[in-house]
Amino acid sequence: MEKQVVPFEVNTIRKEFPILEKEIDGKRLIYLDNAATTQKPTVVINAIEEFYRENNANVHRGVYPLSEKATEKYESARVKAQKFINASESSEVIFTRGVTEGINFLSVSLCRYGLFEEESEIIISEMEHHSNIVPWQLVCGKSKIRIKTIPVTDSGELDLDAYKKLFSEKTKLVSVTHVSNTLGTINDIKEITKIAHEHGVPIIIDGAQAAAHLKIDVQKTDCDFYVISGHKAFAPTGIGILYGKRKWLDKIPPYQGGGEMIDKVTFTKSTFAEPPAKFEAGTQNIAGAIGLGKALEFINNLNRKETERYEKELLEYATHKLKEIKGLKIIGEAKRKSAVISFVVQDVNSYDIGTLLGNYGIAVRTGHHCTQPLMKRFGIQGTVRISLALYNTKEEVDLFIRHLKKVLKILG
Repeated sequence: MEKQVVPFEVNTIRKEFPILEKEIDGKRLIYLDNAATTQKPTVVINAIEEFYRENNANVHRGVYPLSEKATEKYESARVKAQKFINASESSEVIFTRGVTEGINFLSVSLCRYGLFEEESEIIISEMEHHSNIVPWQLVCGKSKIRIKTIPVTDSGELDLDAYKKLFSEKTKLVSVTHVSNTLGTINDIKEITKIAHEHGVPIIIDGAQAAAHLKIDVQKTDCDFYVISGHKAFAPTGIGILYGKRKWLDKIPPYQGGGEMIDKVTFTKSTFAEPPAKFEAGTQNIAGAIGLGKALEFINNLNRKETERYEKELLEYATHKLKEIKGLKIIGEAKRKSAVISFVVQDVNSYDIGTLLGNYGIAVRTGHHCTQPLMKRFGIQGTVRISLALYNTKEEVDLFIRHLKKVLKILG
């Protein structure tokens, strides 16, 4: 069956997201916090409701029709995820709770595998989210591993020349973000992966901010691992994807033990199932996986080139409007950006801006965005961040700008 590509028309897309019709204290909702979490289309909401109403049963173990139907839907979602990231086989897709669990999973499993030795080195970047910093510190605390960081330039880009110089015979792993959740910078992960592999080092890519905006191809990129949070790509919370090359999934030990992931168990020894079951201990978020599959299908059925073009146009429009405001400074102006803008206003607290905008029904994010080292790099405490999605409009940007000017006047 051929994929039905839906022509991109923003007002048609908006109708798929019921929450966008909501009012906040009589004010129209203008949702500009998509980097934190995206809204959910009706097809995803309906899929979750349908599962609990009509197909609720545990997967894999049941031999009765209801369980078999639930298993079929669950594994169908895995195939949709495989196609979405272009993995070579569905067994390379592990369902997790999201990027945070995915990276914690890898930090523990790679450590148990023996990848790290005393004084081993891990390379990350200055723009990483805390979920790609703290797990490695926990591993380092036990194994005396050193973290090296790729510097970020004043424009908000990774310094790849400096990156190349960070490698040594002690380097065991690289783990970097595809898209910065604070700066919006789109990193050249294909080149970053190529450099890592030239040094014989595996690489993890944090795709939390990429999945809803960019076409992902793990085979083309050649990364060893890629992690996604579903809720940032129109799917439910508490579900995500960990992609791993099969050669790695065959080698590394499980992150958790329990039911479903075993082959044989005795009181002295256990052997494990083949991937992906090996890494999915216990009852998984079945409804969440089904919802994730529907969300990824929803994205894939859109004209991806058109959605990327539209978001780029929206980003440029919002950037231009913000630059007209006196005293406002945008943090991060990389040549390639996703639809994220972080800014500060001279002598005005970012938290106050966000709070007052909320009174007008405008949802933005304020603070350090779980990137405290990046804030330190730019010498600031935090920013106001707007993050756009394919359902946002220029009219919403105009309303945001109008109310932002009001807020700044109120704040003096």
